[in-house]
Amino acid sequence: MKVELIRVGNSRGIRIPKPLIEQCGFEDTVELQIENHRLVIAPARRPRAGWEDAFRAAGSSAHDELLLDTPSSQFDREEWRW
Repeated sequence: MKVELIRVGNSRGIRIPKPLIEQCGFEDTVELQIENHRLVIAPARRPRAGWEDAFRAAGSSAHDELLLDTPSSQFDREEWRW
């Protein structure tokens, strides 16, 4: 599909047809990036989107162990405040 660039102040823009907006799941904001000399427009992602599912998939932390049991330096033992 070809679309014309339109003037928006000193910039240029494009009009994205409604069916494409719906198909791509665009809402009020999108992310723009350049990949291989192409402009990629993607739905904006919420910060930390999907983290909760990733934590659940990682499983229980009941058997996790600390990597550092005790302070390892004089600074850690005497000066650092935990």
